Amino acid sequence: MYSTFGIDIEKSMKEMFDIQKKFLKGIEILQNLEEIDVDATPKDLVFEEDKMKLYHYKPFTKRPCKVPTLIVYALVNRPYMMDIQPDRSVIKNLLELGLDLYIIDWGYPTSEDMFLTMDDYINGYINDAVDYILQSRNIEKVNLIGVCQGGTFSTIYSSLYPKKVNSLTTMVTPIDFDIEEGLLFKWGKYLNIDNMVDAYGVIPGSMMNYGYMMLKPFQLMLDKYVGMLDNMDNPEVMKNFMRMEKWIFDSPDQAGETIRQFVNDLYKENKLVKGTLEVGGKKVNLKNIDMPLLNIYAEYDHLVPPTSSKALNDLVSSKDKELFSFSVGHIGMYVSSKSQKEIAPKMAKWIKDHSK
Repeated sequence: MYSTFGIDIEKSMKEMFDIQKKFLKGIEILQNLEEIDVDATPKDLVFEEDKMKLYHYKPFTKRPCKVPTLIVYALVNRPYMMDIQPDRSVIKNLLELGLDLYIIDWGYPTSEDMFLTMDDYINGYINDAVDYILQSRNIEKVNLIGVCQGGTFSTIYSSLYPKKVNSLTTMVTPIDFDIEEGLLFKWGKYLNIDNMVDAYGVIPGSMMNYGYMMLKPFQLMLDKYVGMLDNMDNPEVMKNFMRMEKWIFDSPDQAGETIRQFVNDLYKENKLVKGTLEVGGKKVNLKNIDMPLLNIYAEYDHLVPPTSSKALNDLVSSKDKELFSFSVGHIGMYVSSKSQKEIAPKMAKWIKDHSK
């Protein structure tokens, strides 16, 4: 039966009822959804200092890599992105491939942490975590994996403490901030971070998160929810969707003095590349990085453009250095099927080959 406008009324009514049925089923699934499980790979808390916690994952193999690897994640999100669900876990994959992993959890800064600086995070927490691993394992060096902003911190750390780092792996890491690509990099140049820090002390994570969503507003605030409607009657898809939502909105507040220096010295003045950056009175010279380097970037990264990451290989003195790209976006580096099939195996093999 067709209307005067040529619309198939019977077909339209059926589609409307199907959508309504799927929506009601989706509501039922959401109401009965069990607690969203993330960060499920077994690990032990081995060291803590203030809000920083150092975890050691239980090895999956009888003879794991003899040089342990410390993962340093960004301050702006939670590290369980790398262990978001069992079948899409970079952590689990690396353990199965024979790595011995530690990870730093920065926790959730509060007003008492407003004066924490990059010096506290790098010369303090990261260095203390590395020292704990070295002393407890009676070894001289660790491998470092730095992720996003954690990669910038790991790069700075490696330049200040090269004798403690066996190899450095950076993932989607901003290094050169004086680039033309990337909306975040353009905002960073003009952001009045001094006024924000003076006003808030600790920058709210929700404010940061809203800024990140504005980088891709249609995709992150509309398109994904429209796409969700197609799968609302699938419990597993909905569970995975809710895991990602949990991570996206689980944004820690940011210690004011740290983000002040990060924006002013790096986004605005590009001091890391210029060789004028100082952290805790120590000058950061990227030429001090002489250990093997694996620099991994995402070809479709809207947060950290490839140009920013790729610059690192030309700034270090390492003779053994490799630049590797994958055709994924920033988040796809951790949760995509390519990540599980290609990225984690590449990292594990490279680290093991450089830990003999």
